[in-house]
Amino acid sequence: EVQLVESGGALVQAGGSLTLSCRTSGFIFDDYAIGWFREAPGKEREQVSCIGSDHYDMFSADSVKGRFTISKDSAKNTVYLQMNSLKPDDTAVYYCASGVVDCDEYEYIYWGQGTQVTVSS
Repeated sequence: EVQLVESGGALVQAGGSLTLSCRTSGFIFDDYAIGWFREAPGKEREQVSCIGSDHYDMFSADSVKGRFTISKDSAKNTVYLQMNSLKPDDTAVYYCASGVVDCDEYEYIYWGQGTQVTVSS
């Protein structure tokens, strides 16, 4: 059974930092890309970052470029999203997803349950 479990969401002040984790199981971790998405009330779901099956395939949305960094630890089957200089606009439920091979694919199949990030001003 494929599982993706996010953790690390919290309430943080603007300018602060958080690291989200996405622990995966049930598939060959290094064969697939992992994407991070976020969904805020009243807004469309946005893909913020992705790391492909190799470390050179990466994507970051313009809204987070220079502030968020994605990385992965293959020994732990885990992907991380380091978020710095957080803004109130970053407030959302953050999801990780997989089931695609490359970061230029969009039909993610597997999704986690989400973790709440709230940034206060």
